[in-house]
Amino acid sequence: MIHARDDYNRIQDPAGLIPQDEPVFLLRGQDKHAPEVVAFWASLVLREGGDPTIGNMAMQHSRRMKDWQAEHGKKAPDLPPNVELTGVPPTDATKGTK
Repeated sequence: MIHARDDYNRIQDPAGLIPQDEPVFLLRGQDKHAPEVVAFWASLVLREGGDPTIGNMAMQHSRRMKDWQAEHGKKAPDLPPNVELTGVPPTDATKGTK
């Protein structure tokens, strides 16, 4: 599984169900945008006739994220200075952060 950020490479699929070359994307509960993004994804699944169980599970997870943020706070996503993006050429914002 390929993460967008090198520091997330430690998050693995112990059952081996995700192919090694498949890109994945992780949203953390502290990310102020995460609940809305997850809810949007769920609405697309439901609107397009996808499995209502997974759509509703995602909506519930979005609400959990909002509840977590209310208790713990939220912030804009960030990238620690020593983290590289996987397979992405550096931009002006990420140059010199090694």
